[in-house]
Amino acid sequence: MNTENKITKPSKFLLYTDAVRALMELASSRVFHSVRKYEKNGDGHPVLVIPGFLGSDTSTKYLRDFINELGYNAYEWGLDRNLADFDDLEFLILKIDNLFGKYNQKVSVIGWSLGGVYARQLAKAKKDRVRQVITLGSPFNGANAPNNIRWLFDNVKEWRGTAGLDDELIADLPIPAPVPTTAIYSKEDGVVPWEVCIEKEEDELHQNVQVRGSHLGLGTNPSVFHIIANRLQYEEENWEPFEPSDTWGGRFFFPED
Repeated sequence: MNTENKITKPSKFLLYTDAVRALMELASSRVFHSVRKYEKNGDGHPVLVIPGFLGSDTSTKYLRDFINELGYNAYEWGLDRNLADFDDLEFLILKIDNLFGKYNQKVSVIGWSLGGVYARQLAKAKKDRVRQVITLGSPFNGANAPNNIRWLFDNVKEWRGTAGLDDELIADLPIPAPVPTTAIYSKEDGVVPWEVCIEKEEDELHQNVQVRGSHLGLGTNPSVFHIIANRLQYEEENWEPFEPSDTWGGRFFFPED
């Protein structure tokens, strides 16, 4: 049975308010970081950050600056706008190789929306050189499920004359990456259904973490930043699930229902 047929698009309310909520998340993030200062205790390993569909490196600059402040080395994807051309994976594979060679350390890969789909595929291709994957509202578990951006995705494909997702790739996308993976999602996502942004089954290396927020704001959401700061310190050898504080605030910002 195809479970994607049971999934519906996010409501029009969530869609129409997504951009406004994203601006509020950016503002709250700036306030939050002016109050709370994270320790610069990163080990300096490289972190590749991939933007979402139609996004560029400009959209991830705030996140990359935060990662650098933690003591890691954040890198742009370097391909202008993400136009959903999966041939870009070849360039990104070379980038993983180059970063691994430069630092002699595995690369953490963070992907926002479609960027997270890329991140998972990179880890499958280069599992010996990818340290972990963190996805932000990435629809890897239902490429054909209804969403509020598919019409734009199809129009861009037609305009550029590029092929859509082939059946082999669609079948492979939900398969977990063979590295520690944190799938961050929000049930208030106005662009893609949250159900397609999570692992079907969690295990000792694959975890889903829910936050409150919009799709367009995940790259500036203070809760997401908190998770990333926590996750980047781990390697596969010592990786353990993210656990929010057992306080009212922890339960509110990281709901489990």
